Amino acid sequence: MIIHPIDFRYGTPEMKKVWSEENRFSCIVKAETALAHSLGVCGIISKSDADEIIGKAGFASHKRAREIEEQNSHEVMAVIQAISEVCGDAGRFVHFGATSNDILDTALGLQIKEALDILDEKLRHLLSVLLKRAEETKHLVCIGRTHGQHALPMTYGLRFAVWAAETARHLERLEELRPRVCVGKLTGAVGTMASLGKDGMRVQDEMMKYLNLGAVDVSTQVVSRDRYAEYIFFLANCVTTLEKIAVEIRSLQRTEIGEVAEPFGKNQVGSSAMPHKRNPIKCEQVCGLARIIRGMVEPALLNNTLWDERDLTNSASERITFPEASVLTDHCLKITANVIGNLTINEEAVSYNLHYLQGVNLAESLMIEAAKRGMARQTAHEIIRKASLLALDEKRPLSEVLEGTEIMSLFEKEELLAYLNAEAYVGLAVEQVESLVSKLSVHLHSAV
Repeated sequence: MIIHPIDFRYGTPEMKKVWSEENRFSCIVKAETALAHSLGVCGIISKSDADEIIGKAGFASHKRAREIEEQNSHEVMAVIQAISEVCGDAGRFVHFGATSNDILDTALGLQIKEALDILDEKLRHLLSVLLKRAEETKHLVCIGRTHGQHALPMTYGLRFAVWAAETARHLERLEELRPRVCVGKLTGAVGTMASLGKDGMRVQDEMMKYLNLGAVDVSTQVVSRDRYAEYIFFLANCVTTLEKIAVEIRSLQRTEIGEVAEPFGKNQVGSSAMPHKRNPIKCEQVCGLARIIRGMVEPALLNNTLWDERDLTNSASERITFPEASVLTDHCLKITANVIGNLTINEEAVSYNLHYLQGVNLAESLMIEAAKRGMARQTAHEIIRKASLLALDEKRPLSEVLEGTEIMSLFEKEELLAYLNAEAYVGLAVEQVESLVSKLSVHLHSAV
């Protein structure tokens, strides 16, 4: 019986595979194999026994481990037995000197490492799409909005560039995050390494080197969960950027604005009742899933407040938070990149909205120039403020309302109209886009 929508609606095959039951089992086996290797290197068990475990552990069956777990109700002991059964006499050294969470947390480090590789690829793809759209639209002047109101002209390229810069910072965070979360441990039941004696630190180092993971400096029975809280927060932070993008697209797709539209299939249906509807359902999906992912930050933080050297309160929630947050974030990254890459921009609507206020949205341009020409800045502000409000009330061009005011003593009519030209008042928007595209394109295929 399928219950969770991740099983059939959300997620990519590659990220689902990382958090599958089969891959979890595989990572646990890899951790046990690495332990055998390190025990052999350190001379705690013979090289032949170590090689026997390394060579045969991969033949252990997940199905067999599940059968054993049904009898003993202990996941790790079930895996240990399943591996031991295929390793012959050397099987007696499987899990030697370890406790369950030495293996489980190390396996988790392997899974997170795989997940971060996928997220890195998805973030880089999104960044490349955003940079492409920024370059394409760097000259497309549109109205910028603050507080939901028309503010000043800007460009679509600048809007895409802002999102690209934010995405690039997530790539930076990902690289900074790797050494803190891609770790494993072999510190034993309370963190003392007592079971391995004086060789404990060396065995741990060799084990993690074999797995290409970092080794914790110290721990209790478990890896401190501040590391994993940071991972979950990273996912929440990433998906909040995606929601930010999706919210803006949804707003700009409103019928009365109509500047953009997310991709809509030829045979796609918008509404069962209203045949005309073309709803931004992909962006709405991202916004909805973002709420779920952010909701996992609190349990991730609480999982670090375990009793003494550990309790089991983190276990059940982590079985949910890690897979769900990872799969849903990856899903949202894929959806967002597709939406941005195939976003339709209605330039006619863009132009209409840009000129909708008939020059009122250029009030700043006029005020700055009036101050340059000798009028006190606050005086110019007040005159133009009153004129702007009157222009809005009477739905008249600002240039008409300003006739007869002190402002006109500073400008010829043609000059005034030039300063009320929306296309000419975008500052360094184009230059900023070009600078960012150049900067981030260089690093797109390397560490950002």
